[in-house]
Amino acid sequence: MGYKVPRKRTYDALHDINVTNLVDVILVLLIIFMITAPMMQSGIDINLPRAKATPEDMGEGVVVTVTKAQKIYIDERVSNLERFEGILSDVTRKKGSRSVFLRADKDVPYGLIIDVVGKIKSQGIENLGLVTEPAR
Repeated sequence: MGYKVPRKRTYDALHDINVTNLVDVILVLLIIFMITAPMMQSGIDINLPRAKATPEDMGEGVVVTVTKAQKIYIDERVSNLERFEGILSDVTRKKGSRSVFLRADKDVPYGLIIDVVGKIKSQGIENLGLVTEPAR
């Protein structure tokens, strides 16, 4: 009697993939992003004036924010009137956008807003949107 070679075991391939866990994770992430996206719109807290203006969609753009303490932010970057034009030029070039949205606290002096608008216009930006809260 001779030596018998053991046969190799063969395994059948799985024909279906269980995606239930993947779908569960995707749905949870989707819900988290839906809840947190409106909160991430702007990290600078200001009290916007109210108006009955109808919103006009200008697409993506640079957000300029003026706080009650008269601090100026260009897309989360702090600025002042002296450095404003340089920073705005840098940010618009990096973003590739020629639209600016101006958010200003309702208690900011009108003269400061006019100075900011003048500096925005001096950069050649024609698409300037004033952001307000909808009237009640």
